[in-house]
Amino acid sequence: MRKQFGVLLAALFYYTGLIGLARWLQQRSGPRLIILNYHHASGEDLRRHLLYLRRHYRVLHLDEALTELYAPAERWATKRDKRALVALTFDDGYHDNYTHAFSLARELRMPITIFLIPGYVESGDYFWWGEGRRLVQRAGVAVVTLEGRTYRLDALEEKARLSQTIDARLRHASSIVEREAFLAQVRELLAVPGNVTVEEEKDRPMSWAEIQKMQESGWVSYGAHTMHHPILAYLSDPADLHYEVSECRKVLEQRLACPVRSLAYPVGRAEHIGEEVVQAVKDAGYAWAVTTYKGSNTPASDPYLLKRMLSDSSRNWLVMAAETSGIWDLLAPLWKAVIGKGEDVA
Repeated sequence: MRKQFGVLLAALFYYTGLIGLARWLQQRSGPRLIILNYHHASGEDLRRHLLYLRRHYRVLHLDEALTELYAPAERWATKRDKRALVALTFDDGYHDNYTHAFSLARELRMPITIFLIPGYVESGDYFWWGEGRRLVQRAGVAVVTLEGRTYRLDALEEKARLSQTIDARLRHASSIVEREAFLAQVRELLAVPGNVTVEEEKDRPMSWAEIQKMQESGWVSYGAHTMHHPILAYLSDPADLHYEVSECRKVLEQRLACPVRSLAYPVGRAEHIGEEVVQAVKDAGYAWAVTTYKGSNTPASDPYLLKRMLSDSSRNWLVMAAETSGIWDLLAPLWKAVIGKGEDVA
């Protein structure tokens, strides 16, 4: 219901011209970069997102957009096209980035940037943050005892509770070794079969061959997303932190034969980063790093704490248009008053 209300609000903003007015005000406010943050690419509305963005913004590869954003102010003053910049970023490297996002990028001639996790590209394993749900769903046993608690998997509430328990342990792991050991234990306890279902295929990472094919097209560029996607602030050993950010850049540059200048922090909220993490990213030689802090960026933005707008390929394009224009947050108090404080209609 909330999402339907959000679409109605966004349609009202769009067809009354409020979104167009907000875009005009963006242009008047000086250089601005909107970095959209996607993950999966197989949602039914991604094509509409791209068509809208191509019409109303200047869409560039992330590194190209950041180079322009931080260029001297006089270069902006002489530009004839003062539309806000947009960079389309996809985190993690899901297989549907190849089957769907790449296809659209070529067809519509729009650049995209994908943040890769080399450890997963090499192994082909499922990403850890989906394993709580997937392993419980595919369990070959009806009852399991994990860490002193027994779960009956014929009850939906028990299955959900077990999924949450697994996810919490994986999320707060203090090392990759700890995380992988726990995953192996859970797979064995749940007797999960090794075959891959059709539904699961889109949740696998892309291969190096697919990554290189996309790079050769010129429409896909890449950034780093650490070697194994730990939550960096939770790592107990500083050596692990430095390895995850520096080795990722090294491997990607060797594989892609081009500089890798940007990194996306895993999960990317304030509690997942911290000063030590930012310093490690600087030490590894990155020029920029993106978070999941919500908002857009100006030349005054910290290049190692760049903001992004979380998007979804299944989200209605009108909602995406309202968010990128800035009017969504501007009028947030209005719709929160209507549907209840703290509710999200997007």
